[in-house]
Parts: sequence; structure tokens; C-alpha cells
Amino acid sequence: MRARTSIALLLGAVLGLALASPAQVKPGDNLIVEGIPPIPDELVARLTQYQNIRTAGFADWHPSQRAVLISTRFGETSQLHLVESPGGARRQLTFLRERTLGGDFCPQAEHNCLILRSDVGGAENYQIYRLDLADGRLHLLTDGKSRNGGWLWNRAGTRLAYTSTKRTDRHFDIYLTDPQNPADEKLVLEVQGAWGPLDFSPDDNLLLLDQYISINQSYLHLLNLADGSVETLTPKTGTKVSYRDAKFSQDGKGIYLSTDKDSEFIRLAYYDLAAKTYTYLTSDIPWDVQSFDLSDDGRYLVFITNQDGISKLHVRDLSSGESLPAPDLPSGVISGLKFRPGANEFSFVATSARTPTDVFSYNIAATELTRWTRSETGGLNPETFAEAELIHFPTFDEVNGKPRQLAAFLYRPGPKFQPPYPVLINIHGGPEGQARPSFRGRSNYYTSELGIAVIRPNVRGSAGYGKSFLQLDNGFQREDTVRDIGALLDWVEKQPYLDQDRIAVYGGSYGGYMSLATMVHYNDRLRCGIDYVGISNFVTFLENTKTYRRDLRRVEYGDERDPKMRQHLIAISPLTNAHKITKPLFIAQGLNDPRVPAGESAQMRDKVRAQDGPVWYLVAKDEGHGFAKKSNRDFLQYALSRWNRGKQTRSCLVSKITTDN
Repeated sequence: MRARTSIALLLGAVLGLALASPAQVKPGDNLIVEGIPPIPDELVARLTQYQNIRTAGFADWHPSQRAVLISTRFGETSQLHLVESPGGARRQLTFLRERTLGGDFCPQAEHNCLILRSDVGGAENYQIYRLDLADGRLHLLTDGKSRNGGWLWNRAGTRLAYTSTKRTDRHFDIYLTDPQNPADEKLVLEVQGAWGPLDFSPDDNLLLLDQYISINQSYLHLLNLADGSVETLTPKTGTKVSYRDAKFSQDGKGIYLSTDKDSEFIRLAYYDLAAKTYTYLTSDIPWDVQSFDLSDDGRYLVFITNQDGISKLHVRDLSSGESLPAPDLPSGVISGLKFRPGANEFSFVATSARTPTDVFSYNIAATELTRWTRSETGGLNPETFAEAELIHFPTFDEVNGKPRQLAAFLYRPGPKFQPPYPVLINIHGGPEGQARPSFRGRSNYYTSELGIAVIRPNVRGSAGYGKSFLQLDNGFQREDTVRDIGALLDWVEKQPYLDQDRIAVYGGSYGGYMSLATMVHYNDRLRCGIDYVGISNFVTFLENTKTYRRDLRRVEYGDERDPKMRQHLIAISPLTNAHKITKPLFIAQGLNDPRVPAGESAQMRDKVRAQDGPVWYLVAKDEGHGFAKKSNRDFLQYALSRWNRGKQTRSCLVSKITTDN
């Protein structure tokens, strides 16, 4: 039996026994804190650097000059900034109390304005605003109550298409508005379910729409804006097909799109509108196409593939069909493709385990890579951060007579720590998410300072490994994902550098369910677990998640209105099996969460405490599905770093990640 050196003792050694200090960090009045002991000031000292790591996301190109709009955080929340030259100063343009979620310049430069989106307290009732840059005034374009988003400018830059639930609070209708004159708004299409605009035709007469049923099923439609008629481009067949990005060709005769039609993976294709035929462009790549964009002149196509979680950037000349040189980037994750208006230069955002998310651009003709932002790492040397090591481990079932192999990313502690290392299994949300080798930000504290090995697995149902794999966890197969974590525990036991007696499990959103379910099934193999905005009971979750999400989630989890499925969902829910959890549990939740309502966390807390189980409980009154405000995220990390059971040698040390459910 390996030595049961606790993570709590490890924490004390690293921080110089700082936990004994009488000085304390006080939680804000917006936080509900139960069972969490005082946070000593000394614990904050080293954490502060990790909590001041920054990243930058791409929002838009300036319509008339070579400058970029980015999102980054210098205060409490992420705001929009203008960068007027590569490596130049980030000039803050928005100063909202709440986070901004995306922004676009008004295409007609003379209007000198931005379109942006924000919500209040994480409730995700997104509103769209126009910000006039001349005087800094913010103008609300939507109703202030419903959920709005998915905006798209027409080619002329005079109209904005967007979605809104304001008619029913459930369905995403399509609206068209003039942001300079919001009274001119028009409802152009009433729908059932989740629809969204993808592109305007070159003459602005047609609007290409996506109808989303699930990650495995969607449809493309053309809305004639003159007469309101709708043509379905991808009629229903006996096989579920997913369509992702779609854009008109320059001449308007066809559509470039990404789809898993007749394929296990997402491929790029050209769809001829007249002939109604597909020409596939990436059949030679046995991985998903993640995203793509087209240059304004129609000559260049750029796209990103997701290859075992690692992004690869591709550049193609459509006139010749030739693949062109692409920039050489660290192994990591790429997103944010967008061509600069009227130019053959495109933006992208790149990140890796040792590099924060930053904004770049690439000039195709000059084969020139430009870095626009260089985000800070709190004064820390990023070369000391753990690299992401792609591993594969066998699980319980077979494929073609051999054990199915699952992918994961392993982050090992630095050389100053001696194995065997304690292990944190960090499970992604979604459930159609994917663990990828992106920058871990403040989570580097645990590998760099505490010597904890982090494993981020991709259990069945994860995106990126084909549509068959994506469906392996649906409905009655839900607990097969938990068995995958059991297989990972088996793998950990066989690794001499990992300590099988010190394993913690952590997950957010759907990953929160996975964390709880893992504690139910493998309680005796874990030291503790963390449930962050997670599902505790599938039936109460489905009955109380926002109405506009309910049908989408039923496709994945099962329909609780069906008696047989309802019985199954109740049987597998962690709340039903809470009596099996005897190890320490940390629960964190946003009170305004529209996805996984706060009641999911409260009922799990009550059930575990009723059987005398140790629970630490943290709720932020001004947050939703995850903590977006820096002060709340900081306190969450303080609490997780402080977590132990009084004088007993047990502890669980993790950090927040952002996931989707």
C-alpha cells in the first residue's frame, strides 16, 4: 500500500504551513458560504499570480483599418478592447458591470459603433446593444427580458438578423432590424425550436438558416426575405445528419458547408444550389472540420481540423484546389477564423498548455504570421507550466475485437516533485464537450505548486471522435460514461508515478453529474469530489431547466415524460444514490443558473448532509452557469485550496474550469 500522504499536508508544506495564520480573507456579501473555514491571507499570496493570468479572444476586424476588436479582462469581467496595431495597447471600449459576450463593429464605418451582447448575473437572458463610440452611449436594441443572440450583419451592413425568444420564451424566432433605427425591427420568421442565421446571399435577398435539433441532427433552410417563403435545403431522411457552418459562395450559386452527411466525421463540402449535389473537399482527413471561413474575393478557404483534440490549420486556394502553407503553431487549440474585409489576411486565436489564448493573423500571399496580443501570465514563467501529454487508455467494451481506446490529456507536476503524484481527474461538461490541450490558466497552480497530476479524459459521448462515438452515452447508455472513468481508475493504478490512494474527481456542468456519479460508483477508490454547477437528478433538471433548452436536452438524456425513461433517469441519478457517497464533497453553484438550476446543488447538499456526509457549499448570488466575475472565481479557488476535513488527513484540491451543458 502506498503512503497515504494527504494533499492537505502537501499543501501545508508548499505554503509554509500558512493555514495556521490568524489573518483571513472575507467572502463577499454576494456569496453563500457553508462549511468552509476561514481563508488565511497567506494562502492568497502565491495564488494571486495565478489568478491574474489573462487571455484575449478575437471579436472582429475594424471595417476600414487594420485593427482588431478583442475581449479581455482588466477588472472584474471581460470587456471589449481595440488593438490598433500588432502588439499595441489594448484600449478598453466597454465598461459594463457585467461581462460582454462578443462584439462586432458596425460595417459602415461612418456609423462608428459596435454591436455587443451582455446579460445580468449570469442568467443568460442576453440583450443586444449598440455602443456609439463617438460619445460612449449604450443603446438597448432588444426587449430587456428575453434571450437574444446569434446576430449576423447583411452584406450591405445595413440590417442585423438575430434570434429572440420574446414571442414565446421558448422558440428562437428570426428578426431583422436596423441598429440605427431599432423601431424598424421586423419578425421575419416564426419557428418551433432552435433556429439561427448563418449567412446572407451576396444580393441580401436570401437568409441561410440552421435548424438545430441536436448535435447529431440539424437542417439548413433558405428564407426569401422578399416573400417570406422558406426552402428546405436538407430534407429529412431516415438517417440523422448534422450540418455546422455554412456560407454562400461569392457568386451565390452554391454554399460551402461542414457536415457529417455520409461520413463518420464532419467534412467540408460545396453544395450546388441548382444541381442539389455535394462535392466533398476534405474526405482525405479522417477527423472533424471544426470551423472555416472564405475570403471576400472567393479565392481562399481556411479551415481548422480537430485531430485527437489537437487543432490543425489549413489554407486552400479554391481556384486551383491547391493546399497552401499554413503557419507553424504549438500543439494546442485554434479558433476564431475570420478574414479581414477585402483582404487575404485572416484572424485566429491560438492557445496551448504553455501559452495563454492570444490573437493572431496570417497573410496568405506574404505567408506572414502576425501576433496581435501577448497576454500576461501574472509574472510567472509559462515555460514552467505542465505540457499536455496525449494518452490513451482501454475501457470496458471492444471495437473490432479489441478494447476500445479512450483519449485523455495528462499534465504532470514539475521536476521539484517526486512521484507518486496525487491525481485530479477533471471531467469536461457538455456532455458533447471535449478535453483539449488549451491553456489551463489558474489551474497550473496545482501542477506547478502542489505537485498534483491532472488527467482530463474524453469519455464516450465526447465530441471530436466521430458521430457514432458521440451517441454512445445517449438515453439508457448514460452510465457507460461512468464506467469509462472506472477504466481510467484502473489505468491510474497501473502507473507507478501516480498515487492510486490519492485520487480526486472534479467536474463542471454535465461534468458535475459525472463527478457525483463517479463518487457513487467508485466511492472507495476516491479521496473526495467536487460538483460544480452539476446535475444531481435528471428528472428535476429536465423539468426545471429553461424552457428553450428542455427539448434539446431531452434528445441527449432521454424524455422524462416517458414512464420507462423517467424510472431509469431517477434510478441513475446521484441524488437517488447519495447514501453511497461517504467521502468529502465540495459543491459550488451560481444562483441564477438557467441551465442547471441552483436547486440541483441544494438538494444534493441536503441529501448528503442528512446522512452526516461532509459537504462544503458555495453559492454566488450574482452568477449563473459558472463564475464569470473575478472576485467570485478567486474565492472559489481559495476555498478549494483550503479544503480539508478539519484535522483529519483528507483534502481535495482543484480549480474551476468553464464548461457547457
